[in-house]
Amino acid sequence: MKSDDESGFIVRTISAPDGLKLYARDYGGSDSPTTSLPPIVCLPGLTRNSRDFHDLALFLSRDPVVSHRVITLDSRGRGLSAWDDDKSHYNLAVEAQDVLATCAALDIPKACFIGTSRGGLVLHLLAANQPDILKAVILNDIGPVLEKEGLADIRDYLNRGRKPADWNEAVDILRENRGRGFTVLTDDDWRDMARAIYTVTDGKVVADFDPAIAAQLRSLDLEAPIPDLWPQFEAFQNIPLMVIRGENSKLLTTATVEEMAKRHLGMTAKIAVGQGHAPVLHLGDIPAAIQHFLATI
Repeated sequence: MKSDDESGFIVRTISAPDGLKLYARDYGGSDSPTTSLPPIVCLPGLTRNSRDFHDLALFLSRDPVVSHRVITLDSRGRGLSAWDDDKSHYNLAVEAQDVLATCAALDIPKACFIGTSRGGLVLHLLAANQPDILKAVILNDIGPVLEKEGLADIRDYLNRGRKPADWNEAVDILRENRGRGFTVLTDDDWRDMARAIYTVTDGKVVADFDPAIAAQLRSLDLEAPIPDLWPQFEAFQNIPLMVIRGENSKLLTTATVEEMAKRHLGMTAKIAVGQGHAPVLHLGDIPAAIQHFLATI
């Protein structure tokens, strides 16, 4: 990360309802000078973790005028959260319960939520089943319709099997898989992304998630219809909503965002220029756009 990735937060360990240990970062915590503001809870994508949000969390928690407490979560099987012996637990319903358990453990009855990709799908479930916990929602390149081309891309690059020999090769792999979608990223940005996605285990650079999560996608039948989440999306109706779409995203289309705006008349839409799925939220004018949205809540 451009900033020191090991400072600026308190480490929290939470027990999920089934006892599995979850890792979270708490930026601001009880020392935040603006505790009257709702905290922000950040939920990562399918194989991603809390490190994706580090720079954004520092920005939002250290604002000299309006600072927020920010919680970033490693979902089960990702980052420093424990891997689940029962691989069937890697599903949206279980992960939604993990989010509720995290909020309860940290005494957060209501929060603004940022959900990247799969994290945003979890928020669809929470909107439908536990809407009172949602003060506001930011969906990062995700909506109620998942495009098959985007799903195929995710499935394919997660299961290509090439392992990096070192950090330079980790960067090369990311650029090969995602470079066409992320034209705005600099060399430093690609290195930051690699440090967020990979870790070192037994002296080797490895992807920082349980391989069973990627393996689930191998059986994905893209010939069959993919159920949409429009009924769950309707539950956002009375919740302030912002949608960020990567300009080059194949998972969330412009047409879907336009339909979302028709169904949620107060929705704020933002394009992440030069980015694909899913946008890096601390780049360009995105942090300022998020800050502006939160100021309207």
